[in-house]
Amino acid sequence: MAKARTKKRTHVRATNATAAAKGGASSMSKTPKSMVIRVGATQVGSSVSQLVKDVRTMLEPDTAVRLKERKSNRLRDFTTMTGPLGVTHLLLFSKSATGNTNLRLALTPRGPTLHFKVENYSLCRDVEKSLKRPRGGGQDHKTPPLLVMNNFNSPGADENSKVPKRLESLTTTIFQSLFPPINPQATPLTSIRRVMLLNRELAPEGEEQDSYVLNLRHYAITTKKTGISKRIRRLDPKEIRNKEKKKTAVPNLGKLEDAADYLLDPSAAGYTSASETEMDTDAEVEIAESTTRKVLTKRELQRMKAGDKEKAQKKLSNGPGVEKRAVKLVELGPRMKLRLQKVEEGLCEGRVMWHDFISKSEDEVNKLDKSWDKKKKEKEERKKQQRENIEKKKAEKAKAKANGKDVEDDDDEDVDMSDEDWLSDDFDEDDENVVQDEDDEEEEEEEGEEEDGDESMDE
Repeated sequence: MAKARTKKRTHVRATNATAAAKGGASSMSKTPKSMVIRVGATQVGSSVSQLVKDVRTMLEPDTAVRLKERKSNRLRDFTTMTGPLGVTHLLLFSKSATGNTNLRLALTPRGPTLHFKVENYSLCRDVEKSLKRPRGGGQDHKTPPLLVMNNFNSPGADENSKVPKRLESLTTTIFQSLFPPINPQATPLTSIRRVMLLNRELAPEGEEQDSYVLNLRHYAITTKKTGISKRIRRLDPKEIRNKEKKKTAVPNLGKLEDAADYLLDPSAAGYTSASETEMDTDAEVEIAESTTRKVLTKRELQRMKAGDKEKAQKKLSNGPGVEKRAVKLVELGPRMKLRLQKVEEGLCEGRVMWHDFISKSEDEVNKLDKSWDKKKKEKEERKKQQRENIEKKKAEKAKAKANGKDVEDDDDEDVDMSDEDWLSDDFDEDDENVVQDEDDEEEEEEEGEEEDGDESMDE
């Protein structure tokens, strides 16, 4: 019998596939990935839906840009896919019955969850209309943005403050893990094209910090050579690489006798004019000029060294030049003002670790801890009972098949016991675990007010 043909051009071999899977798993574990979800699908309105799209664009490339939600989707529909897809962060946008826009930032698979109220926001299209010279996305979104955080740690904070020190550390860690880490020695400067700025509003000196408010901005980094006129810059291929053709088109020089007539034309503010060389920015940096160098073979290196050692040494040691460039930030959007209201221990449900409006005594906290421990034990017992029932059914079916009896297939037989996402601590027989709006959460919190003491944000 002839050997079966193995497709090599369009299919990966088994050994290579295994190696690729191992490499992909390792790279997936290192790079954080996120999902930006609008709770309730189209029920949140067109403005919040557009805000979700803008946030997805801002978090590119490590986010699900083309994610589509449905009204029937539950939170478990997304959490069950976070493991196989390597998703580490969930950003849930929702809108309450009173019109408040809320954001929940959760770490998978066990939390914690930060609850923010979006006090005000501006979309990308609104930011573009406010700018005189807006900048398009282009190739900037192929690399993650640079995260800059300011005032996240207040100087006078401690564990007894209204905003405790542990909360500041937790918030800092969660936002830092939203993007991959950067190695300053190995990361090329050309790969950093965007900046996401998070600025915390601090109380005036002498006053206690009573709230946690963050301002989010998103900028694009643009660089230009200093001391060169616009006409010369227009002819430089490095400057026109990422620009539109209309702005970078070389003018018709056929009627001129010399190129100097175009560059030094006083009526058109040529090179001698200081207004063109003036940059509307104060930031200037010196960077190494990127040059293309030929890679020589060993034989060519030997010939060069044998022929002229001084010339070869000078040619090999000749590094790239240094040039001055002006750095400018152009805002892309969106803008958001976020107020932290609550921190939960689990993934969108669990014990409340900190609340902006509600404070409890030690007796109330101990009572809540006992109730949570009781609920946790009950869930563990239910999971244990479910596993025993499934194993019992499998054993009965296997015994029946061994005796030659016809047994109908059951859905429980296809359950993979190694993947316990469906039996996680968040599972409850009476809990549908639906991705809910804030008004639905308000009804649940009113019913369980005596147990967990957590009241609704809108109240």
